[in-house]
Amino acid sequence: RMPASIPEADRRHRASAAFSLSFLSLVFCITAFSSSHWCEGTRKVAKPFCKGDSKGDLCIRFNSADGNSSQAVQYIWETGDDKFVEKNFHAGIWYSCEETINDDGERCRSFISLTPASDRGVLWLSIVAELLYIILLLIGNILMSVEIFYYSSVIDGLKINAFSAVVTVLAGLLGMVAHMMYTTVFQMTVNLGPEDWRPHTWDYGWSYGLAWTSFACCMAAAVTTINKYTKTILEFKHRRRKLERSFRIQYSFADH
Repeated sequence: RMPASIPEADRRHRASAAFSLSFLSLVFCITAFSSSHWCEGTRKVAKPFCKGDSKGDLCIRFNSADGNSSQAVQYIWETGDDKFVEKNFHAGIWYSCEETINDDGERCRSFISLTPASDRGVLWLSIVAELLYIILLLIGNILMSVEIFYYSSVIDGLKINAFSAVVTVLAGLLGMVAHMMYTTVFQMTVNLGPEDWRPHTWDYGWSYGLAWTSFACCMAAAVTTINKYTKTILEFKHRRRKLERSFRIQYSFADH
């Protein structure tokens, strides 16, 4: 009894580890997909004219009557960095937000509308791949939980295990493709997007790192599930050889 219970406990530990990794991957993916911090940076914009008696570092004050003439505007753009202000922005799959100069808060726009028309199809493919990634991860989590808590025999557990391994591997591949497509679309939007959106400096944000962490957890769950399936099959083969060997010994004694 003791040798048979040890592999069973080991299988359950591996199944629990695979489920935990897959569940973390699902939570990370949903969090990253719904956020707008895949990329963060700053935009460099010219300070507006001060209105009325307003003063400060965020606007330009002209005392001349023709302060709003084209020559004054040209002067603003040709002077140094003190005539510009940097606004923080962050962008995700769904929308992009940036700070407002005069008011507290942010102004958000749909990232799909900012994407160049030639790359909009790739962005939609990335969104579809992300949704399929989440759906497959959810299916994999359900299968793994069924395997842990409800399967009645080792054979049924192996069948569920094989299917969950295939689903998890497909989910990981879709997630990788979706993240790479979004990276390409964002870089193209930086170069070819609207002038009033293009960032001065930018880098990847915490959501982007969380999305790739989700992919890493997904592939780790897939490897753990495949390892569990392979090890169980090898255990079955080993037991079968032992039984065949014992039967041969019994038959040889019966013949004698």
